[in-house]
Amino acid sequence: MKIIVLAGGTSTEREVSLNSGKMVCKALRNKGHEAVMLDVFMGYESDYPMELYNTQTDVDKEAAALSGRMEEVEKLAKERKERKESFFGPNVLTLCKEADIVFMALHGQNGEDGKIQAAFDLLGIPYTGAGYLGSALAMDKGLSKQIFLHYQVPTPRSVLFTSQAPVKEMPFAKGAVVKPCCGGSSVGVTIAKTQAEYDQALKSAFALENEVLVEEYVSGREFSIGVMNGRALPIIEIQPLEGFYDYTNKYQAGKTKETCPANLPKDITEKLQREAEHAYSALKLQVYARIDFLLDENNDIYCLEANTLPGMTATSLLPQEAAAEGVSFEDLCEKIVKDSLKVDRA
Repeated sequence: MKIIVLAGGTSTEREVSLNSGKMVCKALRNKGHEAVMLDVFMGYESDYPMELYNTQTDVDKEAAALSGRMEEVEKLAKERKERKESFFGPNVLTLCKEADIVFMALHGQNGEDGKIQAAFDLLGIPYTGAGYLGSALAMDKGLSKQIFLHYQVPTPRSVLFTSQAPVKEMPFAKGAVVKPCCGGSSVGVTIAKTQAEYDQALKSAFALENEVLVEEYVSGREFSIGVMNGRALPIIEIQPLEGFYDYTNKYQAGKTKETCPANLPKDITEKLQREAEHAYSALKLQVYARIDFLLDENNDIYCLEANTLPGMTATSLLPQEAAAEGVSFEDLCEKIVKDSLKVDRA
């Protein structure tokens, strides 16, 4: 198949996306597919864009050339917005229309939030993963929280507010977890135990977004559970050596101990997996996702959030869970492609 691996973009997770895209592209090529990586925002500058399919480009060099250009991307994004130009880079839509499917290796805003998925639905472009509605619901932590509460998915207590009407006093005595409402990879997330820490956490979160979710701090073990086509995979436990599972601990080697399958009693394992499937269904997700949980000392479960386009390298959490069932990274990437082609986007 001809497969565009769409990566990069304009979000704070641009670098993570490029790494996912690079690894997915290599995996799909190893499975015999005509896969090429494409930056959704920078595009492909050529008078003959279709030539991209006929080249076996060095994906490592491509990713390196696209990396570290966030200032340039931000400047160009501002210019395009002022000129009312398309978000999509040169030839992106042309190349995606010619592909058999687009593998969504994007993370964060303008990639994981349903906007591109909605555009592709209107253009008839097949793509991997959740549709526009599930993507949008999962990306917005405030909406996710409301849906979890409605469908009785266990989740920490929370307060949602904007910079125009902030809750200035820390709302939970045990501490608070302050999160930008639509961020990813724990960018801007802070655990505050004192009022001074809470004040600084709000400042950091509002520097990224206008809407912030403040959750009650829950002390416990952290787990992540992949769900594919509605079925939970083996559970992975995440144990940062210092602090919590923030951006640094997620992406710097050696910062976190990851155990899969997690060492849990059978009844707790099954309960966590059923709640992961519950959250997946409540948010109307499709094909695959990763759901994050906390388990406190009383074995009470708390669903934190869903990731509709989780990291996709061989050492990322979802691929580790698939590997625990004997599914290689290459086979996982191909399965996502094949399962996505079966989804009715109507």
